[in-house]
Amino acid sequence: MPVLVMKFGGTSVANLDRIRRAAKRVGVEVAKGYDVIVIVSAMSGKTNELVGWVEETSPLFDAREYDAVVSSGENVTAGLMALTLQEMDVPARSWQGWQVPLKTTSAHSAARIVEIPTENISQKFAEGMRVAVVAGFQGISPEGRITTLGRGGSDTTAVAFAAAFGAERCDIYTDVDGVYTTDPRICDKARKLDKIAFEEMLELASLGAKVLQTRSVELAMRYGVKLRVLSSFEEQSDKAGTLVCAEEDIMESNVVNGVAYSRDEAKLTLLSVADRPGIAATIFTALSEAGVNVDMIVQNISEEGRTDMTFSCPTNEVARAEAALDRIKQDGHLNYAELVADTDVAKVSVVGIGMRSQSGVAAKMFKVLSDEGINIKVITTSEIKISVLIDRKYMELAVQSLHDAFELDKAA
Repeated sequence: MPVLVMKFGGTSVANLDRIRRAAKRVGVEVAKGYDVIVIVSAMSGKTNELVGWVEETSPLFDAREYDAVVSSGENVTAGLMALTLQEMDVPARSWQGWQVPLKTTSAHSAARIVEIPTENISQKFAEGMRVAVVAGFQGISPEGRITTLGRGGSDTTAVAFAAAFGAERCDIYTDVDGVYTTDPRICDKARKLDKIAFEEMLELASLGAKVLQTRSVELAMRYGVKLRVLSSFEEQSDKAGTLVCAEEDIMESNVVNGVAYSRDEAKLTLLSVADRPGIAATIFTALSEAGVNVDMIVQNISEEGRTDMTFSCPTNEVARAEAALDRIKQDGHLNYAELVADTDVAKVSVVGIGMRSQSGVAAKMFKVLSDEGINIKVITTSEIKISVLIDRKYMELAVQSLHDAFELDKAA
């Protein structure tokens, strides 16, 4: 039988009524002739509660025991979902990560998937099981300890299972009904996309769109897994939600398909840095070792052997960045006149695969922002993305203006 993977997020399994609703959706797919692998998250709010208990018990906790505790939320959901399906006369059983076994690295709380052997679940399908309910977010290390994949790891689990089993599709059920051209809370003209290319979704996910976890999109793109994002609260339909697929599966697309934003950005500038080979490596190696997630980087023209270096990072990592740079300055590895931090900026980006073949997108974006009196502080581009840093107070105006200018409320 063909295999379908269905993943239900925390809000979709938040209580027994919602688990029953999700189970009915699974039953519909079983009736169509699919063997179904269901990936479940912990009930909404449960993981935060478990993390709180760990931190209250042991502020300097053992990461292995942390994983043992926080993975238990998914185990509860998996068991309840399997019981619910059994009550519907659907042959189902629950699977914890170690029973599959989903093999991972030993990096507790941030493990990466190494392998998903298919034999155990496939054998049970052959014996008449129709639904394997798998606890998401978890696996087993080479040492035999429970591991977790980091926040959003259930999305990654679902895509990995779809790849391993050659699933026809991977449906991600959440509390939104698809991927939108921008955040509907900011722009009431935002339109739900029927299809979006992997590359566009990856950019949007990395830029702050919280519909899908970045690692899951990377995995889907690498293995050609068709993803569908849809709401567990809407009426079921074969055309519901948004299909995330290969570029060649999309007949026609707008030049720009989405406007993304990140509110919590900061801009740091090192003034009067020596302009010599290796200086950038010195700076960004120190930041990397301090765990600072650097995004946009701009280096000014050199004057008299000195230059300015600007980069952006999340606002909650500014103190870490300042400490790392001060440390290498004190050690004599870096000399700069001043470090200036601006923690009141936001990043706004336009994304679209159509940029590859059409010019003028940057000019249009900059003209729109200029007409609104919005000053651009930093610019970076890729083949299908243009990002700018602006004052945070203008973020919503920028998103709305760009959405209107590129007519994203209209289909291609």
